[in-house]
Amino acid sequence: MKTRISEIFLLVFATFLLLGINSTAIAAEGMTSCTMTYKLSGWSFVYKQYDGIGHISCSNGQRAQVGLSSKSIGFTIGKSEIEGTGVFSSVRNINEIYGHYAALGGHAGVTKSVDAQVLTSGEISLAITGKGRGVDIGVTLGALTVSPR
Repeated sequence: MKTRISEIFLLVFATFLLLGINSTAIAAEGMTSCTMTYKLSGWSFVYKQYDGIGHISCSNGQRAQVGLSSKSIGFTIGKSEIEGTGVFSSVRNINEIYGHYAALGGHAGVTKSVDAQVLTSGEISLAITGKGRGVDIGVTLGALTVSPR
C-alpha cells in the first residue's frame, strides 16, 4: 500500500510540474517545443548514479538520440530501471537542449518504481517522469547531462 501511495504522490507531483512547463507560451517566433522518451538504470546509496539513452522529438521536425548521465546526492538507497517521458520548455533549436541540468528529484518503489525530476539549465527547463522496476526510495539534488549520441 505504501508503494502505491508513493507512486501516486510522485505522479501527481510530476504532472503538476509538466503542466507548469507546458503552460509557457510558444508564441515567440522561431520557438519549438520538444519532448523526450528515455531509459535510465542505476543504483543509489546516498550517492545516486543513473545512465541511459533518450530520443528527443521537436514540433519543428528536429529529432535526436541522446546519452543521459545523472549524478546526485541525498537521502536515497536502491537500484532500478526507469522508462519515461520528459517535456522541455520552448527552445529555438534542438542544439540548445544539450548540456548540464541542475536536478531535484524523488523516486520510490518495491518491484515497481516511479521517478520524477525537475531540471533546469539556464533558461531551459525539463520535467521528467518515469516508471520501471526495482527497489528504491529517496529524494536527491544533483545534475543530469544530456549529450548527443
